[in-house]
Amino acid sequence: MSAPVFERPVAAPAPAPTRSPGAPPAAAPSAAAAAAPSAAAGPGAVRRVRPGLALAVIAGCNAMIQLDDPLMNIALPGIRADLGLSALAASWVIGAYLLAFGGLLLLGGRAGDILGRRRVFTAGVAVFTAAAALRALAPGGELLIAVRAVEGAGAAFAAANGFVLMLATFAEGPARKRAIAVCTAVGAAATAGGLLLAGALTSAGSWRWVLLLNVPVGLAVMFLAPRVIAETQRVKGRFDLAGSVLSALAAAGLVYGLSQAAERPWNDPLVAGPLVAGVGLLAVFVAVQRRTAQPIVRLGLFRDRDRALAFASMLVLPGALIGAYFFLSQFFQQDSGWSPLAAAFGLLPIPLTMAAAAGLAVRVERAIGPKRVMAVGAVALAVENLWLSYLGPQDSYLTAVLPSLVLLGAGMACCAVPATVLATSGLRPEELGSAGSVLNALQAVGGSLCIALLVTASSGHADFAGAMSAGFTAGAAFATAGLLLSLCFRSRP
Repeated sequence: MSAPVFERPVAAPAPAPTRSPGAPPAAAPSAAAAAAPSAAAGPGAVRRVRPGLALAVIAGCNAMIQLDDPLMNIALPGIRADLGLSALAASWVIGAYLLAFGGLLLLGGRAGDILGRRRVFTAGVAVFTAAAALRALAPGGELLIAVRAVEGAGAAFAAANGFVLMLATFAEGPARKRAIAVCTAVGAAATAGGLLLAGALTSAGSWRWVLLLNVPVGLAVMFLAPRVIAETQRVKGRFDLAGSVLSALAAAGLVYGLSQAAERPWNDPLVAGPLVAGVGLLAVFVAVQRRTAQPIVRLGLFRDRDRALAFASMLVLPGALIGAYFFLSQFFQQDSGWSPLAAAFGLLPIPLTMAAAAGLAVRVERAIGPKRVMAVGAVALAVENLWLSYLGPQDSYLTAVLPSLVLLGAGMACCAVPATVLATSGLRPEELGSAGSVLNALQAVGGSLCIALLVTASSGHADFAGAMSAGFTAGAAFATAGLLLSLCFRSRP
């Protein structure tokens, strides 16, 4: 499930960009073939597809994964105090999850191809849920970090297959696009409501209760998935062991190096070393994929110009959103004296507007085409970031902040839906898993890249106002890059 992971939290009690579902890829006959239960699926395969319930289960999983990192960031101060974690150990509580998630997405997609997507999806949710329960009981930092890595692995396998299951459940056309809009809206609304609940629990109780919020959702998804989601046909083949190892190490190096760049200079060994290693391993990975008969990533995906441009947009679009969560959550609490719960309320217009605008973006995209919708969204994001770059302590929330947050939510919905449509359209059934995994992996790396560059842009200022202004100016630059990419798409109805 390609969740614009456009929400990547950093160290603030507010929602963070992660991941919005994509749009129709394969042609209707291919989708039908992918959705058909196969004999290899075993006795557990459902006899009748239930699209509405299947969508609810997949959307619930998407929301659960999107909400997890913000929950950890809300709970992190209490975790540090109770478990006595150093700043380095606290960073690994977040980093261990990101490394496992980013590194195993491609393997998760390939596993779904060979073993059956519903089976791998359910197993990923089971691992994620068990780890989410265990982390709330962790007596020390070492176990907590290890459990977070296991949790990230479960999320990778669930996310890589949930998105394709949604595509396989709904035939290409209006029905599938409505399903995408629903999934996007549920993820955004769940993030908003979950953060408010987490903020209230943090204020009234223990951080351990906050970390248990995802467990009931995970249990429900595990129970319902085998009953309402059809198993997909398995693709005959074998695992690309070399590609799996290389892709995991390359993604982990890039994500770790970029996460360290948010706090260290770029020439620091802990930044430059992993980044150089990640780029080198990525080059080796591409060379290996060219010679492998059954690669973990089909490089032919990048031959289509629109798809390649859509993939590229996933690297830059998070930068137009992350700054709002990162800087405004600090602005509300440090400059305006708001509580964490009040700051979460202040940021609610972003996910709520995204939820409301998702369906509208789908309808408008059908009318005028993805290129124009994405261009309008990118312009809205650029204007909103420039607007917030002039924000000061004397400005009113209702007149200076609220309109920009509404514009931000609507702009992200208009960008995320068309980009994912173009990234996943016109694919054969055996290509769906690879495309979905690449989409998720690029979002994970893009989120790390964008926050690192935003922090770098703001680090040269002694006062927070100057740093925030520079950060939002950089966010406008990311939005402008998204606009340029959208203008290069082919015009299509």
